Amino acid sequence: MLQYLIILLDDTSVSFCHYRNTKSKRRLIALNRLEAGILFAMKHNLMVQFVYPGYELPESYATVIESIDHHKIKPSSLKGDANVAVCDYRDAVSDHTLNRNEKTTFVLRITKEELFNGYEEVILLLKRLNRLSLVITDTDAFRKKDFDTYKKVLSHLESALSEALKEDDMPQLNILSDRIRLEKMNNCNAGVENITLAPNGKFYICPAFYIEDEDDSAGNPAEGITIPYRQLYTLAYAPICRKCDAYHCRRCIWLNKKTTLEVNTPSHEQCVTAHLERNASRNLLNKLQAKGFFAHKEIREITGLDPFERKE
Repeated sequence: MLQYLIILLDDTSVSFCHYRNTKSKRRLIALNRLEAGILFAMKHNLMVQFVYPGYELPESYATVIESIDHHKIKPSSLKGDANVAVCDYRDAVSDHTLNRNEKTTFVLRITKEELFNGYEEVILLLKRLNRLSLVITDTDAFRKKDFDTYKKVLSHLESALSEALKEDDMPQLNILSDRIRLEKMNNCNAGVENITLAPNGKFYICPAFYIEDEDDSAGNPAEGITIPYRQLYTLAYAPICRKCDAYHCRRCIWLNKKTTLEVNTPSHEQCVTAHLERNASRNLLNKLQAKGFFAHKEIREITGLDPFERKE
């Protein structure tokens, strides 16, 4: 069931996920298209998430945006009133204004090499923030040696989180703390729970689909959403994923299609990284339980890292 409408306010709106925004020329969404998107959201009782570019919008846009309940996703350079502030690794480590803000989640877009070589910087960021969501932008480029390195990095991160726990107040890191709190799958759900309105006035499965191919649209506010074989985007039609307990896994629809040609089938790289995170979450949970927290939670022990490789 659709719950969110993501509205890209400009072609250069910040990427908050795995995809890289290759568009460099500004194209601000026309006011009439913005209003049509907001009206669609009102009619379908959707929460709107506005995704901002790296420049200040005209005042006329601010007036329209404030006409509906919403969340703001902004580059960290404009983080003042953002619900979600997005930054790249290089910018984050040099930005000393990133500090605890109860209303803001910080999304850190980082390559695997930046994470492997700079995880200590990530730990320092964790100490300054309430919540940090790590997005590894080249998950599809992981190889076996990278999995081994990632496991070691996760061990350092979970130790830092455990040590930071004070009176049940611990910084949140999506790849570790989310799994402890979740009771069911909490994936990307593009095309099912959320749809994206682009500056050209058309719907797309998610922002990445628009950036990659503007012709790959999924309807418009006037005619409605049109997604062929829409059921294939749902968890119910993913027989292995729906039995998996790596509940925090993004199961990114765009990465699925890019790497396996199936929107509902994650790549080997997505599965293994998600299960490495799951196992590190289990280690973190054990440490927290030894301190008297999360007594009733359990993450069972498993042996495999890719469900597609299990023979039983």
